[in-house]
Amino acid sequence: MDSVGVGANGKILASMSNASCSHLDSIRTTDLPDPLLGCQECLKIDGRWVHLRMCLVCGRVGCCDNSPNRHATAHFHESGHALIRSAEPDEDWNWCYADELAFVLP
Repeated sequence: MDSVGVGANGKILASMSNASCSHLDSIRTTDLPDPLLGCQECLKIDGRWVHLRMCLVCGRVGCCDNSPNRHATAHFHESGHALIRSAEPDEDWNWCYADELAFVLP
């Protein structure tokens, strides 16, 4: 990803070539669970989700900020795990909540 764009929240998204993430050393997992059942918290409460995100530190799967419960962001605030990846088919982007930076891993 060698571009700059605007995210859904209106914030600038920069590629790794333009900015850097100070949390990359916390990545412990990048592989999606198989099978990917859904947002772990929504499944417990019979909730619904729009898109799924996976924590790159612990592997927890949560729903995106367009979902009613925003469990992926809640996980960041509760755990301090700053890095997520999209868990959607054919999407390879990642996000650092702390640095507000989108990036693609090699």
